[in-house]
Amino acid sequence: MKIQELTLTAPYLSLDPIFYHKVAPAPLQNPKLISFNVEAAELIGLDPAQISDEELIALLNGTRLLNGSQPYAMCYAGHQFGYYVPRLGDGRAINLGGVNRWNLQLKGSGQTLYSRQGDGRAVLRSSIREYLMSEAMHGLGIPTSRALAIIGSDEKVAREKWEKGAIVLRLAPSWIRFGSFEYFFHAHKHQELEHLADFLLQESFPEFVGVEEAYLKMFGEIVKRTAQLIALWQSVGFNHGVMNTDNMSAIGITIDYGPFAFMDTFESGYICNHTDAQGRYSYDNQPRIGYWNLERLAHALSPLIPAEKLESELNKYGDYFTTYLMELLRAKLGLDAPCEKDSDLLRSLFTLMENGRIDMTPFFRTLSRYNGNREQLLALTLAPNQLNEWLNQYDERLLLNTSSTELRHEKMLRTNPKYILKNYILQEAIDAAEKNDFILVNDLLTLAHNPYDEHNEFERYAGVTPLHHTNLKLSCSS
Repeated sequence: MKIQELTLTAPYLSLDPIFYHKVAPAPLQNPKLISFNVEAAELIGLDPAQISDEELIALLNGTRLLNGSQPYAMCYAGHQFGYYVPRLGDGRAINLGGVNRWNLQLKGSGQTLYSRQGDGRAVLRSSIREYLMSEAMHGLGIPTSRALAIIGSDEKVAREKWEKGAIVLRLAPSWIRFGSFEYFFHAHKHQELEHLADFLLQESFPEFVGVEEAYLKMFGEIVKRTAQLIALWQSVGFNHGVMNTDNMSAIGITIDYGPFAFMDTFESGYICNHTDAQGRYSYDNQPRIGYWNLERLAHALSPLIPAEKLESELNKYGDYFTTYLMELLRAKLGLDAPCEKDSDLLRSLFTLMENGRIDMTPFFRTLSRYNGNREQLLALTLAPNQLNEWLNQYDERLLLNTSSTELRHEKMLRTNPKYILKNYILQEAIDAAEKNDFILVNDLLTLAHNPYDEHNEFERYAGVTPLHHTNLKLSCSS
């Protein structure tokens, strides 16, 4: 399908005007196409062969609206670093409408009613990071928003310094957040709260429409999806950085990539956001914060669902998280079936990774080919004696496997990625893009989509992170 044949719908606009603000995108000066994601185009029925750069630029820059498009920003509230903010909303994002169950949104497209004192813009570095990370998470099998394309410009945007403005066109099955429900609950607008719940049921949980206790079942599914999402984050060392309730998806996908990071050397208390002085959103705190955020959502839904039933579903979070995380970690170690002592084996592994300053990604990838020869693994740690002791336990545990060594290796290589888009790698692409060289952005898009493949030409990105780039912290404007 050609761009001009694409027709969007905007069912969200059937809700009361308090839910949104209609606003047109504000074009950037001298826009230029940085990257186009063929995979995302196919999600919405576009034929990449029939799309010109000029059409993409016009779409992202807001100078050409698609058929049926009625641009709008969504209203919501949220708890930011534990404190309730009564109205936030899309301050620099504008929704275009939906097609094929994907909702299109421009990020960095200008001011809205909810921009507060912001300029409604996004800078090049943050836009490249979100564009690539959305696709990298998808490549790892982690539920996420997607990204169709990114444009840069000559427009100057003020952050810590003057930077170039950019826009990403991102996609999601839903952009409703925990904070969307909080807004109407705390404003005592319970009828609108019910309308929002009905809309989310229709949009994202149609299997519960017309079913007894539909709201409760929907909440239970949100609890489960959130627990499983955070288990996936933990399994690959992903630190979101800003788990405010306005950044928590009501359908359990990763959204709003700001000061995120994939860990380099394992550090359980790693904080990727230098704004987070207290470590509220540290790596090891993410599971607890997931539960805390769900408590806020449960409170917001309390006019629609009895409190004891909400609590009953909420109490399943811990079991969902632990069960799924153990399943993921066993797969990373190539273990056939659960064993009583697996939790001890895993706990000791993460202790030695921290003590030995082990880089998670190359360690698990190297372990995926382990056949008794320890030389390559021991080269990855500053605590070789401790790793040797752990490998003795691992060898004993592998004796309980029923599959062959070859099959274990094959499965582990499909489970443990060779390539993770760490911050220093993304920064290389950003530095080049700021000089109008977009080759690495597009090369990293290929890596993002295929993180388990070899890609010999990018072997330099598969090793241990250089020491001076390890576990960097970023700002909220990143």
